[in-house]
Amino acid sequence: MTLAVRQFPCLSDNYGFLARDEASGATACVDTPDADAILAELKAAGWRLDYIFNTHWHPDHAGGNARIKAETGCRIVGPAEVTRIAPLDRTVKGGDIVELGRTRFQVIETGGHTLGHIAYYDGADRIAFVGDTLFALGCGRLFEGDAAQMWASLGRLAALPDDTAVYCAHEYTASNARFALSVDADPALQARADQVFAARERGEATVPTSIGLEKATNPFLRAPLLAAGLGKAGVADHEAFGAVRAAKDAFRG
Repeated sequence: MTLAVRQFPCLSDNYGFLARDEASGATACVDTPDADAILAELKAAGWRLDYIFNTHWHPDHAGGNARIKAETGCRIVGPAEVTRIAPLDRTVKGGDIVELGRTRFQVIETGGHTLGHIAYYDGADRIAFVGDTLFALGCGRLFEGDAAQMWASLGRLAALPDDTAVYCAHEYTASNARFALSVDADPALQARADQVFAARERGEATVPTSIGLEKATNPFLRAPLLAAGLGKAGVADHEAFGAVRAAKDAFRG
């Protein structure tokens, strides 16, 4: 079983993803940040679109649903919150299974950025599409959820195998690295930040990342280890995470 992924830039800093089950040819786009870019990528690949898999309702993730469905006849799968801006053909939640040809995606509850946010995990190929929950060296803002909900969501992702490829939806890594260096002096982080800055100077993407790399260097997953430096020694893990998230929200670097 093999899942082919085509990643391409959309809007100012989003990524679009086409996922194709090689055994059957069934294809999905994960979120719809830019209908023009997605339709062009489908044409370039010569792929027929069968599904849209939405992670959450924000317009830069579901705003292209209507046009893409109208032009391709695909079915739209996502959490119930997506109906705030677009209809769904199938509503899913954490624990559900979504099939793309022979590829089976586990739906993981990852609320926090929005209340109903979900991720899609292909365990056979160890690929996760995580939307705006986990970023390379970062995590999503808490627009609707709270620190406890987001910490639990990040924990579900961190429990995936270390070699899981993580396709996050934005190229935020350089700015995330600058913040991470302000709260964490770990040498592994500094080495990774140097690689990130060099890659971005060359115009290279820093996505996908991996679960193992994020566990080792992402300040949001390392929050309990950083709590003392933020004046939060001895607090619960989700409170330590909340302190790191608040520091990032206030960061101007």
